[in-house]
Amino acid sequence: MALNSARSCPSCHDPMERLVLPGVYTGDVEIDACFACHGLWFDHLESMKLAPRAIALLFKAMHRHENAPRQPLSERLHCPQCRGALVQGFDVVRSGRYITHRCPQQHGRFSTFASFMIEKGFVRQLTRPEIADIAAKVGVIHCSSCGAPVDLRREDACSHCRSSLSLLDPQAVEKAVQRLGTAASSAPMPPTVVADALVAMAREQSRLTRERPALAGRSLGVAGAVMSLDLMSVGLRLVGRLLDD
Repeated sequence: MALNSARSCPSCHDPMERLVLPGVYTGDVEIDACFACHGLWFDHLESMKLAPRAIALLFKAMHRHENAPRQPLSERLHCPQCRGALVQGFDVVRSGRYITHRCPQQHGRFSTFASFMIEKGFVRQLTRPEIADIAAKVGVIHCSSCGAPVDLRREDACSHCRSSLSLLDPQAVEKAVQRLGTAASSAPMPPTVVADALVAMAREQSRLTRERPALAGRSLGVAGAVMSLDLMSVGLRLVGRLLDD
């Protein structure tokens, strides 16, 4: 269930959307989401209280907003409760390294969608052949964790935040959807189509830019260009059919 939230986004300060999700034991857990910033606010220890069904529902909400315009995070993020500055840090789990933004007063933390997916183990790191394929067809992408450009012709990780290049794992998503009680309509797309999906989305973005002059400069073409698309967006599209109602 999605409701208007009284809290403002730690980055853009617009009102967030409150999501009421099932808890792991009893009752519901309320979290706040900003789909423009691709961010989630969790009160202290709140992310640990989410049931598997809640995570699948959150996937659905993210997928519904996958085409929403995305804006970069502000350099300084603020706690929506005390308005104090959030402190950036890093956490490491089996599926990779991700950025966290925590309130020093322990009111909670702000996570990007990509960081949350890494935390919950719904991603896998790209293999070297996949990185080589993407580098040959695209060249440069954006880091899903911090938004910095990553030149795949020279780097196999983000040079800014050192996050590994990760993709949503269709098999993990399929399991989450099955926990929700929804059968997958078909097998997920193979990971070899990642580069082709990036190129297709870049072409679509370029077309929209030509049709909407106000967006000029936001999309910089296909081959060798810095795109405003990241592997998180591509992963959502690749597994989108698993999340449809």
